[in-house]
Amino acid sequence: MTNLYALTPSELGSLVAELGERPFRARQLWKWMYEKRVDDFAAMTDLPKRLIDELGQCASLGSLQSVARQNSADGTEKRLYQLADGQLVESVLMPYDDQRKTACLSTQAGCAMACVFCATGQMGFARNLSAEEIFEQAMLFARELASQGERLSNIVLMGMGEPFHNYEATMHAIRQFMNRLGIGARHITVSTVGLAPQIRRFADEGLQVNLAVSLHKSDDIQRSALMPVNRRWPIDELISACRYYTAATNRRITIEWAAIAGENDTPDEAHKLGRLLAGLLCHVNIIPLNPTDRYRGAPAEHESIDKFRNILKHYEVASTVRLRRGIDIDAGCGQLKTSLIKLDQISG
Repeated sequence: MTNLYALTPSELGSLVAELGERPFRARQLWKWMYEKRVDDFAAMTDLPKRLIDELGQCASLGSLQSVARQNSADGTEKRLYQLADGQLVESVLMPYDDQRKTACLSTQAGCAMACVFCATGQMGFARNLSAEEIFEQAMLFARELASQGERLSNIVLMGMGEPFHNYEATMHAIRQFMNRLGIGARHITVSTVGLAPQIRRFADEGLQVNLAVSLHKSDDIQRSALMPVNRRWPIDELISACRYYTAATNRRITIEWAAIAGENDTPDEAHKLGRLLAGLLCHVNIIPLNPTDRYRGAPAEHESIDKFRNILKHYEVASTVRLRRGIDIDAGCGQLKTSLIKLDQISG
């Protein structure tokens, strides 16, 4: 079966021609897919029945199978999908009071980065997602929102996996978000644990897509203990890549900081971070640590975070505190994971 989301307009035209139809049928089909966002060939009422029947035999509108949903008390929704080969991934939709609807999408099944406080990193790596598998997560949210008279407004690639470890598919999917769903580049954010060469490559893409870098510690020994990727690209190399990015794009980087009580929420840590980031076009997004099964750290207290932010301000480093969402359904940052055991629990 051909997944139509994997096809370019010209490839879709070739498929329609192979089925004996004229070129305008491909344009009609494209409109049904991306403007009207239908999920069933039978709903494409201006296509001839013969073409609809043939498409049903040889093509599909995506490959993700919805397995389960969970809803948080704050309105966040988490979805579990099964891929064609049986792998499982999770995606999250977050509604905000200002009417934004933000989808948090996965780029890999599992993750190879092994960050110790992240549930996805704890589960290990299975495989990269294809561009169409990444894109389809967004399409499913966009389609459902459209049926309710709403629209998907923002996308963050902060779900399962390291987007820059799956660079080509991630970039392809980003362009599909923009060209096929109408999501503006400045409403898309890519989050990385710090793959320095890919940050430089991303800077040269010429996109206005936002970049977020997970830092969490400001010295190499302690960061390497939390994030093994630091042994490959230590902090000096990472910050150099960040400075290259801001110089090339004139865009501000978000520095993500999971605030862990007694670990990286201290005044001393704030001073070290302030000195490290001074002069960099950035802001620090402080995220009180979200709980995971295999990490015993606790979220920093509000008082500690307030002191931390005041110290950063001394270095002219701006900061915000992220609103924690979906914690009651394990849908917060660093909490996404899948397993057959968990699948059984959710389905039951």
